[in-house]
Amino acid sequence: MTDAEILLWSRLRKKQIKGYQFYRQRIIGNYIVDFYCPKAKLVIEVDGSQHYQDDGNKKDKGRDDYMEKLGMKILRFADRDVLKNLQGVLEKVFEIL
Repeated sequence: MTDAEILLWSRLRKKQIKGYQFYRQRIIGNYIVDFYCPKAKLVIEVDGSQHYQDDGNKKDKGRDDYMEKLGMKILRFADRDVLKNLQGVLEKVFEIL
C-alpha cells in the first residue's frame, strides 16, 4: 500500500465511519479495488500519477464503467488529496454513505 492508502485505511477500518465495514484490496470481477464497502456498494480508489496519463485514464474508465454496471458507486481521490486534505476526503466519503 502507498502512504496515502495506509493513511486512508487507518480511518476507514474498524467501522469508523457511520459503522460501515470497509475492506481493502478486494477482488471485484477482474479487478482489485483499493477499498470496498459492500453495504453501500462503494468503491474507493486512491490514484497515483500514472492514473492521470492517457493509458491510465482509459483503464480507469473501463473499470469504472464495469463497476457502475454492477450498481456500485466509485470515488477516486489523488494520493496528494489524501495526504494533504484527509478531512476533506473523509467528509466526501461520509456524505456518500
